[in-house]
Formats: sequence, C-alpha cells, structure tokens
Amino acid sequence: MKLPILSLLSIGLLFNSCAQSPQKKERKQEVVQIQTEFELQDFLKENKDLDAAVEKVFASLDDTAIVAQLIMPAVGRLGQEKATIDQHIKDRIIGGVLMLNGTKEGFTSWITDFEKQNASYGNLPFLYSADAEPSLVNRKIMGSTIVKKANELKSIEEVRTCAQTISKDLNDIGINYNFSPVVDMSPNATVGFRSFGAVPANIIPWSGAFIEETQAQGIVATAKHFPGHGLVSGDTHKALQVIDGELKEIQNYPPLIAQGVLSIMVAHIAVQNNSKYNTNGLPSTCSKAIVTDLLKTEMGYKGLIVTDAMNMGGVVAVPEAAYKAVAAGCDIVLMPVDAKKAHTELLTHYRKDATFKAQVDAAAKKIIRMKIALGLLSAK
Repeated sequence: MKLPILSLLSIGLLFNSCAQSPQKKERKQEVVQIQTEFELQDFLKENKDLDAAVEKVFASLDDTAIVAQLIMPAVGRLGQEKATIDQHIKDRIIGGVLMLNGTKEGFTSWITDFEKQNASYGNLPFLYSADAEPSLVNRKIMGSTIVKKANELKSIEEVRTCAQTISKDLNDIGINYNFSPVVDMSPNATVGFRSFGAVPANIIPWSGAFIEETQAQGIVATAKHFPGHGLVSGDTHKALQVIDGELKEIQNYPPLIAQGVLSIMVAHIAVQNNSKYNTNGLPSTCSKAIVTDLLKTEMGYKGLIVTDAMNMGGVVAVPEAAYKAVAAGCDIVLMPVDAKKAHTELLTHYRKDATFKAQVDAAAKKIIRMKIALGLLSAK
C-alpha cells in the first residue's frame, strides 16, 4: 500500500527528531550577534533597541545557560586551576571569571583561550573581572603598571590618572570589569588602606572620579563594600562581621549611584539592633532587607549587584549560600567554593520556584545587557 506523501514526510521528521534527541543536551548553541552598536553608558539608560537586543539574546539560551550567567569563579593563585575553568566552560555553567593573582601576560593568554573555547561551545562571551584597586592591582596582576596605593594619592587629578593607568592595563589584558573603588571609611585595618577615606571628605569625589575615568575607558567600575565595611573591627575574609545599629556608611552610595556607577559589591556583614535592616544573623549578601529593600528599592539601584567572594569566612558556613544570595537580590555569585554545585543549586530552585525563576531571569538579563553594552556580542 502506498502511503500518502504527507505521512511519509511526518515519519521522516519523527525519525529525524528521535535520531537527534540524544545529542540535544550537548548541542552547540548559536550565539546571537547584535547588529546595533551600544556604549557602556547605555546600560542604565532607557533604550528600546537595547531592551530588544537583550530579549533576543536571552531567548536563545536554555535554562542551563541562563543560570550560568550568574556564576563567576576565580582563576589564578588562590582561585581555581585553569583546567577547572576549562571544564566549567565545556559544561556551560559559568558566565564570567575573576582573574585572581597572576601575571599580566598569563591572564591575557588565558582570556584569549577562554574566549576561543566559548566560541567553540556556543557560550556567551564572559565578563572578566579583577580586584584592580590602586592598593592591590600591582600584587594581584604582576607586571601591571606601578601605581600609588589609594591612601597615598594626594589629589583628585592623581586619582584620575591612576584610574586611566589601571584601565589601560585591564583593556590590554581583556578584563572588562573592575571591582574598584573601595568606598568604605578608613578605620578598618582590612579595607582602610584600600579606600580614599584617609580624608573622609575625599571618599565621594575621589571615588566618583575613579568610577568616571574607569567607565570612560569601557570598563565596569564597582563601588564596594555595601552597606559599609570601614566601621566594623574585624575581617570578613576570616569570619562574619557585624554592624551594630545604624548603617553609617550607606551615605557614601547615593551620590555614586546618581553618578552612574555600574556595579556595587555587597559585603559579608550582618546587621543587628536595627529594626529596619536587621539581617537575622545572615551576611548582607544573603539578606533581602539589605540587597532588595535597601539597595534596589530605597536607593533605586539598577546596576549589577555582585557578592563579595563566597568562599570567605563571613559566608562560607551558610547553607545554600548561592541560592540565598540570588534570592536576596544579588545578580552575580562571585567565587563560590564549588561552581558546579552552585550552578546545580540555582538550577534546581529555578526549575521548581516561579518567583526565584523570575529573579534569575532578571539577573541574567542585566548581565546580558552589560555584555551587550560592553560590545561583547556585537557583530564583527
């Protein structure tokens, strides 16, 4: 009996679909190319063309790749081995990398290789970050141009020149995201020498100048450590620290937000004896009261919100810390102890919790928006 042509076509399509299905999870995703040129300053502006570009890229991603955008491990001394990052790229579980303690030449080579791998696997290009503060950059990136430490700078002109010098090195390497400046007050021994707070009146104008020059060079600047690390006595690298009562350092942020700082880093600092912003024993990174209610809602912040390193003593003991940080309102989970575990943790909640899914989608779209504004997805 002769089957109708339509039936033969249907059988063929069904056979083809079944034959391809085992490879579906490992397919290479096609990276959407953006034809319109955008600038970094467009990120915070209302721009329908940019909105449309973000939606187009987002629609091309499966849930594995969407969740991956939020995870940023570190590579280098005190970070992961390059081979581990290579595997994460193959597994499609990360969206950026912190270049942590290495050489200018080594980081340049690694970033070139990571992007070749991303292209081969169909991943979105990465955000590449560094703790390129004036006080740390020459130690974190050996071979970088020597600059004065933050507490040694004498004028706002020196601050601008310093930011330009650091940014040139970062652009040469391929780093597009600087976790600087520190806008904390100076009393804390861990962060004091890293801020412009030796003269308190300088913190806002000098931080603003550093941010302006950094972002003018096409690099995302970051104000840290929200809601304030300068007036606590201890070190969040070692253990959770506590702000007791009033949040005295949050006054440093509204002027920088108004100026257009594109990123803010949240500290692993708890807040107690504060009826409005009590974190109930959790670090601020995992507190909705701090990240969403204070920073996003009250202060109206629209930029990227990144956690401080999630392997630090102030947060490492918190169960499901990656999930709690994103649920609190953070966009990027920095340096999770285990990136694969963090991805699985986020993806599991993403697939079963509609509210959390919406939060992850919003964070991923902000990250995609930044990648587009940086020109990482522009058609060459």
